Amino acid sequence: MKLLLDTHALLWMSDTSDRLSAPAVKAVLEVRNELLLSVASWWEIAIKIGLGKLDLKPDWAAALKREMRHNGITWLPVRPEHCERIPHLPFHHRDPFDRILVAQAQCENLGIVTADPHFAPYEVTVVW
Repeated sequence: MKLLLDTHALLWMSDTSDRLSAPAVKAVLEVRNELLLSVASWWEIAIKIGLGKLDLKPDWAAALKREMRHNGITWLPVRPEHCERIPHLPFHHRDPFDRILVAQAQCENLGIVTADPHFAPYEVTVVW
């Protein structure tokens, strides 16, 4: 299965906490699953750091890229067709970063690893 990581899922994978659910841990450790991270999540992290809403070490980018390599996570670019899908999404979720993740998951037939309950009403497979 191809799985798109929500931003917090990547951050929680990279710290030493146990915040990932047991099914999420099982899914990200399953070697047959392909893990992806949207470039939009990287943008979200950078914005939240700049706004002071997320406190990461100065070397956050290098550390998270190491985590991605270690876990075989590949980049998912934001494509025009992902953006074109957004106007057709119901407003179960208003966060623009999460809406692009839903659009990407729908366009690319991906499941989403997320603890966010707002993803459930969309036509996507949620792993948590």
